[in-house]
Amino acid sequence: MPKLYSSKYILRVLNAKGFVFVSQKGSHIKLRKLSKQTLTVIVPADRKEIPRGTFSSILRQSKLTEEDFRR
Repeated sequence: MPKLYSSKYILRVLNAKGFVFVSQKGSHIKLRKLSKQTLTVIVPADRKEIPRGTFSSILRQSKLTEEDFRR
């Protein structure tokens, strides 16, 4: 079974990759990175484990790979 990451760890990695906090509405945090194209990522806040499908969506939105999140 693949490793599940916490939202706190995902936010830390995204910040290190250049994403910045834009807003929060309820339990979802919006991050944005300006490059050739604007990338917007929505991350659930305060979760100990992000489900695999949600993590896959975060990878797709951020254009990062799972290798970027390995410790």
